[in-house]
Amino acid sequence: MPKRSLRQLLLAKRKALSPAEIMGGSHAVQRKFIALEEFAAARVVALYAAVHNEVDTKEVMREALASAKVLIYPAVCGEGLVFRRISGQAELRLGAFGIMEPDTACEELVPQEADIIVVPGVAFDIGGKRIGYGKGYYDRALHRLEGEGKLVGFCFDFQLVEEIMGEPHDVKMDMIITEKRVVRPRASNI
Repeated sequence: MPKRSLRQLLLAKRKALSPAEIMGGSHAVQRKFIALEEFAAARVVALYAAVHNEVDTKEVMREALASAKVLIYPAVCGEGLVFRRISGQAELRLGAFGIMEPDTACEELVPQEADIIVVPGVAFDIGGKRIGYGKGYYDRALHRLEGEGKLVGFCFDFQLVEEIMGEPHDVKMDMIITEKRVVRPRASNI
């Protein structure tokens, strides 16, 4: 299926989720992530602020801050993303595309400083390919980190498909977590 058609189909399906489905699925995804040894070992964690019925990340935020991890979030800056450190939810402001992002006063870090980076997506495939909203922000920001074991996609299980027709600029995930499974494309599946 072409990327555009798959994007439309899965966005419509995600939009139709009930608040209970979003909350339950998000909780399961986040608990799986928090239980990973990669999360336990991480000193710097990059998260996203969920919009449009994406898997929420607030539980991970609370756990990271309680564990004294450095927490960074992306902010749109021109055609790219910058990552800024936050010490709590209060430092997030409404930004580009209606997404909460760190206040400009927050310290900027480069994504290479993160030990693990959680990435949202509209669709992922079992090989690690990702479809976002089509603007390429994450692809441009994270391309140099591909294959380093840092990139983790969060999605609901229906968003994980067998295969996506990828393009050379698409960044592959090292791990994808749904409410039902953890997929490690470059290793064995759990």
